[in-house]
Amino acid sequence: MAKVGIVLSGGGIRGIAHLGVLKAFINAGIQFSHISGTSAGSIAGAFYAAGIDPEESLNIFIKTKLLRFIRPAIGNSGLINIEHTADLLKSYFPDDKMENLKIPLTIAATNFSDGKLVYFKKGSIIKAIQASCCIPGIFNPIVIDGKMYVDGGVLNNFPVEPLVEDCDFIVGSSCNHLSSVDKVNTFRSLVTRATIMAINKDMEQKAAICNILIEPKGMGNINAFDMAKAETIYWLAYEEALKTIRKSTILSELSL
Repeated sequence: MAKVGIVLSGGGIRGIAHLGVLKAFINAGIQFSHISGTSAGSIAGAFYAAGIDPEESLNIFIKTKLLRFIRPAIGNSGLINIEHTADLLKSYFPDDKMENLKIPLTIAATNFSDGKLVYFKKGSIIKAIQASCCIPGIFNPIVIDGKMYVDGGVLNNFPVEPLVEDCDFIVGSSCNHLSSVDKVNTFRSLVTRATIMAINKDMEQKAAICNILIEPKGMGNINAFDMAKAETIYWLAYEEALKTIRKSTILSELSL
């Protein structure tokens, strides 16, 4: 049986798209042997690796409104303290050990102290998720073993590299596709678009590593914190993944 890996990009609330993609592959009878993710992709990947069905994960996101568990931080290095998400995450990862997940998981984060990309494959799931989701300037850095960590997307928003040696077939799930525009009307939209363009800068090369890429069109235009769009994002990605599976020879290739 072929070993199939999936890489899940960062993208804020747009990361719910990964749940739709994962569900589509489950319904097509395809299981993943390895998962790699950054930021929002690390959360979606961790839930799946723990054996939680993607549709249940969607309901968890909607029900808990994860962002309301984050309270203002004291200090000047960030506006919000992401560490207050620990109690919520503990409900779903009670033993908090990456080694005990049902599927091997790699989480990308940025060692802000040393300026280096780091891949977490063992240790605390919760700390790794918090580090990978810790957007600089919005969240205080997460401290692990005396080092500061921030969002993995700063250095690698699509961590396909850890899958190359272990997998025969790689599926990519990206939730940051930008549609063409003729103008931008606000400073915020200008900065947001420029930021997404920056994290997408090497997507062409990374997509070439994947056997299949699922990238719902225009997803990057959705605000990264717009929880109201959660179900819309999920079903758009689910349909896009199903369409890709039907068009390709993936089922026959993965049964080899």
